[in-house]
Amino acid sequence: MSPDILRSRRTLPLPLLLLMSAITFMAILCELVPSGLLPVMARGMHVQLTQAGQLIGIYALASAVCGLPLVSLTVACNRKTLLLFLLSGFSLSNFIVAWAPDFTVALVGRALGGVCAGTLWPMITAYGMTLAPVTAQGRAVTIIMGGITAGMAVGVPFLTFIGNYYGYRAAILILACLILLIAVLCFFYLPSVAGEKKAAANSPWTMLKNRGVLLVVLLTFLAVGANYGVYTFITDVVRDLGYPGVNQAQLLFGIGSIISVCLAIKLIDRYLPVLLIGIYVTGILVFLGFAQLGQIYLLDAGFLLWGISFGSLSSIFQTATSKQVSSGVAVANALQSASFNFSIMFGSFGAGKLLEQSNSKIMLYAAAVLLISGLLIALVNRRKMA
Repeated sequence: MSPDILRSRRTLPLPLLLLMSAITFMAILCELVPSGLLPVMARGMHVQLTQAGQLIGIYALASAVCGLPLVSLTVACNRKTLLLFLLSGFSLSNFIVAWAPDFTVALVGRALGGVCAGTLWPMITAYGMTLAPVTAQGRAVTIIMGGITAGMAVGVPFLTFIGNYYGYRAAILILACLILLIAVLCFFYLPSVAGEKKAAANSPWTMLKNRGVLLVVLLTFLAVGANYGVYTFITDVVRDLGYPGVNQAQLLFGIGSIISVCLAIKLIDRYLPVLLIGIYVTGILVFLGFAQLGQIYLLDAGFLLWGISFGSLSSIFQTATSKQVSSGVAVANALQSASFNFSIMFGSFGAGKLLEQSNSKIMLYAAAVLLISGLLIALVNRRKMA
C-alpha cells in the first residue's frame, strides 16, 4: 500500500508502526546489551574491565559523530532501501563482535554498529511519519520509539541472562539473527518511500540556522544529560538511599516508562508542550526528592515517577524537532540525535566525576540544576513547541 493512501486514512497503520518499533527494540539492544555483559566480555577477550568499556564508548562516539553527515548524504535515498541496508549493517556488526578473535576486531564491529545507529534513529521516525495522518504523527513516533522502552524493560535483561549463562557470543549471535529476521519482514511488508531531493531547505547548515531546531537540541542536551547521568550510576543512588535493591528500582522505573509511552500515545499530538515541560518538572521533583527524602514508600513513588518522566524522552524531543521544519525532518532529527548521544557521554562523565568527589546527593542536585535550566528555557519558548 502506498504512503499516500496510508496518510489519507484517519487511522494509524498500527501493524507497520509495530514492525518499526521492533526495529528500535533491536537497535536499543545493540546499544545496551554489551553494558550488561561487560565483565563477561572482558574475561572472554582477555582485557581489563575499564578497557572493555571502550566497546560502549566507541559505539556512542561513532553514532554521535557520523549521524548528521550520513543522514545528510542519504537524504535522497529510498527510505526502505536505506533501512534494509542499515539493518544489514547492524546484523553484520553483531556477527563481527560475536566471532571477533580479539578486542580490536570487536571494537571495529561496535564502531560499525554505532555508525548504523547514528543514521537509523533520525530516519526511522521520519519514515514512520510519512505513513501516518498529519494529525497523528506524534502518536506514530511514540509507537515507533516505544520499542526503546520495551527493549530496556524486557530485551536487555533477557539477553543479559543468556549472555551470563551461555556466554556473550551466544547472546550477541541471537541478536544478529533476530535483526536479520526483522529485515526480512521489513522487505516484505514496509512500503517503499522515496527520499527527499537534496536542497538548501534540508541541508545541515539550514538546520543549524533554524532557531526552533537549535532550541530542541539544547532542551534535549539538558534533559538527557541529567537523566542518563543519574541512570548510569543508579546502583550508587540505590546504595546511598538505603533502598532495598537495584532490581526493585529498575522494575518500578520500567513500569513508569511503560505508563509514559501510553500517556504520550494518547496526548502527544494535542499537548506536546505540556508533555515536554512535564519531563522537566517531574525530573526535578524526583531528583530533589531523592536528595532530601529517605522513606521507602516515597522512594518507590520516586522511581515510578522517574520512569514516567524518562520513558518518552526520545518520542517527545523527536516530535518537537519535526514540528520546527517543513522539510528535511530526518536531517533535523539527526542534529537532535547527535545532541542526545553527546549528552549521554557528557552526563555519564560529569556524574562520574561528581561521584568521585562526593556521593550521589551532589550528583542528584547537579542533575536537578540542569533540569531547572531546561524548564525555564522551555517555559519561555513553549509556544514554539506547539
